[in-house]
Amino acid sequence: MRNARVRTAAVSAGFFLVIGPALFMIGPAVAKPLDPKIVNKAQWDFESKKGISPLRTKVEILLARAGFSPGEIDGKPGENLNKAIAAFAETQRKAAGKLDRELWDKLDSMSADPVVMEYTISDSDVGGPFAQRIPDKMEKMKDLPNLAYTSAKEKLSEKFHMSPELLSALNPGEKFDTAGHIILVANIADRPLPKKVSRIEIDKSKQQLKAFDADGKLLAYYPATVGSQEKPAPSGRLKVTTVKKDPTYRYNPAYAFKGVRAEKPFTIKPGPNNPVGLVWIGLTGEGYGIHGTPNPEKVGKTESHGCVRLTNWDALQLASTLTKGAPVDFIGEQNRHSERRDRRRR
Repeated sequence: MRNARVRTAAVSAGFFLVIGPALFMIGPAVAKPLDPKIVNKAQWDFESKKGISPLRTKVEILLARAGFSPGEIDGKPGENLNKAIAAFAETQRKAAGKLDRELWDKLDSMSADPVVMEYTISDSDVGGPFAQRIPDKMEKMKDLPNLAYTSAKEKLSEKFHMSPELLSALNPGEKFDTAGHIILVANIADRPLPKKVSRIEIDKSKQQLKAFDADGKLLAYYPATVGSQEKPAPSGRLKVTTVKKDPTYRYNPAYAFKGVRAEKPFTIKPGPNNPVGLVWIGLTGEGYGIHGTPNPEKVGKTESHGCVRLTNWDALQLASTLTKGAPVDFIGEQNRHSERRDRRRR
């Protein structure tokens, strides 16, 4: 479902790289090959280009390892990458919030492991079951037996927090449907947070979520889609009421979501392409929650129906040490400028 979507490059994050020609997508999910050796060895002293770049890929992976998620790792310039850099800079007491040489050296020194690694495709990666297609309308989703991945490629992309395009760039010609094949992926480990999440802070204007431990130390930063004009996110403090993995989605007609005409409640089966993804973190306040998404490339870029949307992997990590009763503070103002911009794009 996501493989055919074309993403628009945004403004550069301000770092530099010139290794080989600029990399642009040509048609749906097609990218020039990306040399993993160049990605692993990428350093600061180069000029940046649009499209996928080795240095941006490395920066995104290093940020994710350090607890500052850029959302979907795609090797491209964009707001989520910029926000992750700014959040990391804040912890290093850098006011500018941009990646300069000093900040790069600090980030690069935090992890010595290669950022791209080999991975052998397993039977479970290709075994399915896979959905042939996922309908755009919620009403049509309710009749599906599950909301599974649409392909092994989509499953592998999410497993390693990557865009399908970047996965293809690292593995030109690979179909990702044969167990035993060795492919190249982002060296990202799915693991729980090191400490229990004691408080969550959600900034509506910056479209971001921060998780803190009992001592007020930042555990993790995630880009987020927070609320919408038709159903803005709340303000003030709410609390976690439930944490549920592989949730069934239940639509309430009272929500009157845009594009949904159903007058009676209906449910949608679990799965990664369920409207709330792989995890639901319920909050006090009817219908509010933090959840995953079937469209990680849209996190922070489109509206959410009053809830807080993260990538599936970020939502799962946040949920890993979260317990009932944890406070969730909503701060800032709803970002209406971003909403208007995103509606014009659709």
